[in-house]
Amino acid sequence: MKTEMKYEAALAELQTIVRKMENDELDIDQMSEQLKRAQQLLKLCKDKLTKTDEEIKKILGEQA
Repeated sequence: MKTEMKYEAALAELQTIVRKMENDELDIDQMSEQLKRAQQLLKLCKDKLTKTDEEIKKILGEQA
């Protein structure tokens, strides 16, 4: 059973990838692989933020 990655873990991994890219720590094969992973992480983070925003709006709407 696959567990869903938490937002903080995804963000931390994304920051690590960015740091490695900025410091030229990746060869061309790793760069492609890490760029694909970064895209996955960005989507995951965006989806989580969107879902949380919708939930907050719903909660606040119910209180009005």
